[in-house]
Amino acid sequence: MKINWGTAIVLAIIGFISFIMFFVIKMSTNDKYDHDLVVEDYYQKELNFQTDINKESKSKELKTNVSYKKTEEGILISFPPELDYNKIDGKVFLYRPSNKQLDFEISISLSNHNLLIPDKRLLDGRWNISIDWAYEGESYLFKEAITY
Repeated sequence: MKINWGTAIVLAIIGFISFIMFFVIKMSTNDKYDHDLVVEDYYQKELNFQTDINKESKSKELKTNVSYKKTEEGILISFPPELDYNKIDGKVFLYRPSNKQLDFEISISLSNHNLLIPDKRLLDGRWNISIDWAYEGESYLFKEAITY
């Protein structure tokens, strides 16, 4: 049996469509390729975006901004030394882009100008750290992507 050009083109199109449909079905049914939104309350966070920008710009206007360094015990976060650490409150949120089960939040309670995030809570890899803190009614925000 001879196959003419018309039949060959139709068979090639059917083969191509079958190939694409196979991968679409495989990707949409496999849990390995399941992608969630970055955060659960994405739309609420988007509404507060300008507030976060204002907080970040305020923190950059400080004489000394929040800083961090990796130590053997974990990550040591240092707040500005010119501020009274007893009046600083807020939260530190660590977000792991590769696994949302590893995300956690710590309330800020200081006994000096430093806050230690223990090594046992951190795995090696990329983390996004967000420090939302307030001092005497003024709100500040520090965001950084770090590799631990």
